[in-house]
Amino acid sequence: MGKAQVEVVKLQELVRYSGSEKLPVHNIHFEGIVFRHAAQTFMENKETLLRSDWTLCRKGAMVFAGAEDCSITKCEFDQVGGNAIIVTHYNRRIKISNTYIHHSGASGIVFAGNPASVRSPIFRYGPQNFSKMDRTPGPLSNDYPAHCIVEDCLMAYTGRHEKQTAGIHISMAHNILVRHSTVHNVPRAGININEGTFGGHIIEHCDVFNTVLETGDHGSFNSWGHDRFWTPDIKQTAKEVAGSFKLPYLDMLAPNVIRNSRWSCNHGWDIDLDDGSSWYEIYNNLLLNGGLKLREGYNRKVYNNVIVNNSLHPHVWYPQSGDIFTRNIVFSPYKPILMPNAEKWGTKIDSNFFVGSSAAALGYLGNGCDSNSVWGNPFFMAPDAGDFRIQQGSPVQQMGFVNFSLDSSGVRPQWLKALAKSPSIPAIQSLAVKDASAAVQDTLQWAGMILATASGEALSAFGANFSHGGVYIASINNDASFLQFGFRVVDLIQHIDGATIRHMADFKRVVNQQLAQARHVFSVMRLQSVVQIQVRSQLLEVQ
Repeated sequence: MGKAQVEVVKLQELVRYSGSEKLPVHNIHFEGIVFRHAAQTFMENKETLLRSDWTLCRKGAMVFAGAEDCSITKCEFDQVGGNAIIVTHYNRRIKISNTYIHHSGASGIVFAGNPASVRSPIFRYGPQNFSKMDRTPGPLSNDYPAHCIVEDCLMAYTGRHEKQTAGIHISMAHNILVRHSTVHNVPRAGININEGTFGGHIIEHCDVFNTVLETGDHGSFNSWGHDRFWTPDIKQTAKEVAGSFKLPYLDMLAPNVIRNSRWSCNHGWDIDLDDGSSWYEIYNNLLLNGGLKLREGYNRKVYNNVIVNNSLHPHVWYPQSGDIFTRNIVFSPYKPILMPNAEKWGTKIDSNFFVGSSAAALGYLGNGCDSNSVWGNPFFMAPDAGDFRIQQGSPVQQMGFVNFSLDSSGVRPQWLKALAKSPSIPAIQSLAVKDASAAVQDTLQWAGMILATASGEALSAFGANFSHGGVYIASINNDASFLQFGFRVVDLIQHIDGATIRHMADFKRVVNQQLAQARHVFSVMRLQSVVQIQVRSQLLEVQ
């Protein structure tokens, strides 16, 4: 020890940009520099953010305060004691790219505006005084970050000291673009949006996993909507919004978009839109573990996502929320909490595909949900390898689902890819489909559809008598001529023009005998009920 050199960390900030809206610091660029060993800010995070249980310390190893057109690229932030990078108050067009942030004491990257830029800001939970609310749309000033980019950044093992942190945290900011970034091994959210002010954020092509490792009740992506319209009193909020439906959008300049990304949460939801989160568009995402939660809020459009081994968690929706959940692949029934029972849920909860062994796998058949949804085997390409695209001819195509690839999600620079971990691909829990497909006697391609014989125990999936038999529709092409008549995947055809159909031979015989007729009546078993479908054209001959 007598010969040892001891270095003591003293500085909480290593670099600070100090400017203003009128006189900004501009056009300063850092490249290829390692920032290491800034001092801790633990217990200095005492600033309460808008109606949140998160608090903030506006310090970091690098602080942007009043800057324009500045950037960081090919840098590393190693073991800094607080936030690695914070973009605070007025900033425009800050770009952080090709950078590795790890083992920070607090968050990786923070965007945080000035609460004074928010109209009628509230900092604590509790009732809202709507009569005194400023109802002017938009921010009060420009003192917030906007038009900034985080691209090709790897954030790992952040939040070593402060647990209420995120790989990327956004509050009171506008138009923050986060793309091709990887966040893993963090105690809480991978990416967190603290409230709706001021929206317009886009999160795309990201890989976020091993999140919420040391906490709970949270999401890999997490958000709140504690904006001007929101109050914990559900009835009060619904009453005020009903009188002025613009209220949920007063603080938002544009919707938030989450797309083409992969998410996995260890102790919560993969995507968690909590307390009033509104005006989101969520599509082309792969959720590997915790499902998707939509709590009270307005105008969330969720479509074309794959939710592995889980489902939609609808919690406490407002009347006439405007929510849409459609063309998604889910693995289990919905998991509602305190949902209204006497009215339709949202605008459209329908045309989804449920991976499962019987019609019981369908989601919440009630409250106007899923009358056109179907169940069965989606025929994924290679789920064990994480490829959840569907094969050609899959019944999911009928729902309008479109394949999306996540091959380029996460960081792209080779040096960062070599450092990043990969998420665990879960074993599929619901794909052991023991329905009609397991008892197929033979199949037939006919009129743009694939038909198969069902018999024995497989008939229980349709609610049909075991002794009856039938031919079911395994898939329908989008351009199938019979699609227009209302046929659906997993319809079990039991009669044609009164003639009994027990197996494929019956089907071929009856169809060929009835070619001359101009109208035909199909009797099908659908979701354990009999449905009559009229076909007003000649049937096609089958061989």
